[in-house]
Amino acid sequence: MKSKRNVAWLASTLALGVTLAGCGKQPDAPASAPAEVGVVTIQPQRLDVSTELPGRTSAYQIAEVRPQVGGILQQRLFREGADVKAGSPLYQIDPATYQAAYNSARGTLASAEASALQAKLKAGRYKELVAIKAVSQQEYDDATALLKQAEAQVTVARAAVDSARINLGFTRVTSPISGRIGKSSVTPGALLTANQAASLTTVQQLDPIYVDITQSSTELLRLRRAVEAGQVRREGGKIKVGLHLEDGSSYGQAGTLEFSDVTVDPGTSTVTLRAVFPNPKQELLPGMYVRAEIAEGVDEQAILAPQQGVSRNSKGEATALVIGAGNKVEARTLQVSRTIGDKWLVRDGLRTGDRLIVDGLQKAKPGSEVKPVPVNASATITATTTGAAPSAGAAAKQ
Repeated sequence: MKSKRNVAWLASTLALGVTLAGCGKQPDAPASAPAEVGVVTIQPQRLDVSTELPGRTSAYQIAEVRPQVGGILQQRLFREGADVKAGSPLYQIDPATYQAAYNSARGTLASAEASALQAKLKAGRYKELVAIKAVSQQEYDDATALLKQAEAQVTVARAAVDSARINLGFTRVTSPISGRIGKSSVTPGALLTANQAASLTTVQQLDPIYVDITQSSTELLRLRRAVEAGQVRREGGKIKVGLHLEDGSSYGQAGTLEFSDVTVDPGTSTVTLRAVFPNPKQELLPGMYVRAEIAEGVDEQAILAPQQGVSRNSKGEATALVIGAGNKVEARTLQVSRTIGDKWLVRDGLRTGDRLIVDGLQKAKPGSEVKPVPVNASATITATTTGAAPSAGAAAKQ
């Protein structure tokens, strides 16, 4: 019996040994292949650099029409919303009382002129008589004084006539400037007073038209340096400005930058710039929101990086992953200034020939080996061009 138990124990031991030997001979698992990532090779481009800033249109000239004499309004002589010329009649105030005052002033002037003539003749006769001692010197002096008084009365009467004629002319209210007239705030029969607070209507000159642009003081300093360096385009000594309307379309006429305000708004740290645009078809109306594009110059070696290849770190810095030697992933910190279409304009951090990872970022870790696959750089998401440097969270690709 003991010999049988020994044989069974030996057989089981041999079987276990064979099993362990079989396990030790299994082949190793194959190593994982490098992850595929989409890359874009950075190449410098010729770029027209411009700054796009928000603004609003305002009339080139504005005239609020008010009566300069009082009276009952008889007629409105214009069509609301029409174009009027400087001097065109707009309203007619009842002229009856002013016509009467003018006639009275003319009568007073005629009387004064007659008295002056009589005094002049008398002074002339006394001059001859005093020479032969026919009248006293005192009588001659009195006649001369009366003549001067009569001439002064003529001057006063003539001024009264001019004043009455002016007031009579003011009964017809005319347009002070050429432009487009708005709605009328009064109707015939209304009682008007001289220089009243409420205007009768408003005339605005719309061609040309102003565009008031808001720009940060920081951007204004940068623009001035660009002007001093000769990087900003000038036409006839002025900076050229383009315009985009509220619906995104481009305005067909180019304008020029006229001046910048002399004060920075302490609440917003912004400065107002004013541009002038031709407006022959009067497409631009006062109060419209627009975006002005100021051409700054040409960058012959601009580095543009697709937005999906740029992200932000915890410090808010722009970062990107590029493929270095041996197809190893490298992290780069970038300096970006603005968006140009669907790309960032990179000032520092990328060089010509760098392979920027734009697809498969989740599979690429700094130091890891990847398999680069070129992608079409134009197949990127379109973004709106902005004029200022991006904020820490703007367009950050997480």
